[in-house]
Amino acid sequence: MDDTQLKQQIKQLIISECDKEDDFDWQDVQDAEPLFGGDSRIGMDSLDALQVSLALQQRYGVRIEGARDGRRILASVDSIAAYIRQHS
Repeated sequence: MDDTQLKQQIKQLIISECDKEDDFDWQDVQDAEPLFGGDSRIGMDSLDALQVSLALQQRYGVRIEGARDGRRILASVDSIAAYIRQHS
């Protein structure tokens, strides 16, 4: 799978797991935009992060352990894709 396909799948997973289908189309999510915090349009919270982490584990076989690592890894689509490429 190439990088573009991986990032597309990640965006679709995030929108679905965060229950944002009515608010966002996956194509509107930028690769480097923040997923958490005040600058984030998606506005992921800790429950969203847990759901996304579990979905990533099920789909790609990668585990994200600890809040600090989770926040760093789940910061953007780019950082999630890099983590998957390194650990799968």
